[in-house]
Amino acid sequence: VVGEFLATHFGIVFSFRWTGAALAAAIMGLPLMVRAIRLSFDAVHRRHEEAAATLGASPVMVFLTVSLPLAWPGIMAGAILCFAKALGEFGATITFVSAIPGETETISAAIYAALQTPDGETNVMRLALVSIAISFAALRLCAANAINRLSRHTRTS
Repeated sequence: VVGEFLATHFGIVFSFRWTGAALAAAIMGLPLMVRAIRLSFDAVHRRHEEAAATLGASPVMVFLTVSLPLAWPGIMAGAILCFAKALGEFGATITFVSAIPGETETISAAIYAALQTPDGETNVMRLALVSIAISFAALRLCAANAINRLSRHTRTS
C-alpha cells in the first residue's frame, strides 16, 4: 500500500532498485547508529546546557551550539558504524531487492554470487579484501574520533 502510494504520487520505487538496497541497508544499520548517538547525547553534561540557557540561549540555540557540537563525535561514530554494518548486510538486501548486477548488488551479495561460480575464489578474495580495507578505515575513523574525544576530556577535567 505504501509502496504503491510512493510510486504513484512521487515516482519513488524501492523494490529491485538501488534505492531499495540503500533503504534495506540503512534500516539494518540504524540500531547501531541510534545507540551511538543516544549514548553521545547522554554523555553531554547538563550543566553546559543549563549554563547556556541561563545566559539567554533558546532551547534550539542550546541544542545547536552546545549539545550538538559536544555530541558530534558520537554522531559521526554512529554514522560510520551504520555504514560499516550496511556494507556487510546481506539478508535484508537480498530479500528486499535481490542482487541485480550493477543495480542492487552489494559487496556481500557479490561475494555470495562469486562463490556460486566456478573459479570465483579470486573474485571472492578481492571483494573480501576491499570489504576488510573499508572496515578497517571505518574502525580507524572511529578510533581516531574516540582518541580525540578522550584527549579533550582529559584536558578539560
